[in-house]
Amino acid sequence: MATVAMSLDDLDADVTTLAGDLGDTLAVDLDRETRTELAMLVAAMEPDEPDELVRRAVHAFFQQQVDTGRLDFQLRAAYDLTYDEYLSGMTFDEMTGGMGGMGGTPQSDPDDRRYQF
Repeated sequence: MATVAMSLDDLDADVTTLAGDLGDTLAVDLDRETRTELAMLVAAMEPDEPDELVRRAVHAFFQQQVDTGRLDFQLRAAYDLTYDEYLSGMTFDEMTGGMGGMGGTPQSDPDDRRYQF
């Protein structure tokens, strides 16, 4: 049985839905190690609220996943897309007029796939 690749529209809809589901606040249970590490960061960095450090952590983790290509790997597996394709709103094949399929995906050095924000 062949799996059906999800599309750019599917990813956009999923991101929009999940962002709405998350809302503006998120209650997170902390284990002892995480609580201690967060307390150390709060003591050292003195943010206005500990929430600020959690937001920074999400940004840092996201950037790491983009920089290492792990986000692209996960997106390719689930949606047959890359983060660049998501940002541009077009698949590689749509951008280049290709015929489709993984054979049209360019092969490059992973260091060349880093994104600048």
